[in-house]
Amino acid sequence: MLQPYTAAITLVVLAFFFYTIAAVGKARGRYGIKAPAVTGNENFERVFRVQMNTLEQMALLLPALWLCAVYASDGFAALAGVVWVVGRIVYARAYVQDPSTRSLGAMVTMAATAAAFLGAAMGIIRALV
Repeated sequence: MLQPYTAAITLVVLAFFFYTIAAVGKARGRYGIKAPAVTGNENFERVFRVQMNTLEQMALLLPALWLCAVYASDGFAALAGVVWVVGRIVYARAYVQDPSTRSLGAMVTMAATAAAFLGAAMGIIRALV
């Protein structure tokens, strides 16, 4: 069985992560932070933390997303992925401007991950029973 919607949003998640990688590279040049350093300028550190936090969140999202797609619903999993990406965009914009304002984006991201996780868990329990 194919999960085309989840596959499509997975590509969007990966494209967003690629964007964060490019933003860190650009910020290294702008703020004069040479690899392997990851400190030295607060503005660079904000961009870097967005990338690292996104990577950390992807480690939770992607397995939950795909388990949800396989065991529950491709459409529901994809919707959770769309909400996750929107949350990451809100988080990234807020964090770069003022880290104390990142909460809304972080909560949206976590809610989307939790929805995918719960959908996966319910689908797996149904399959086991």
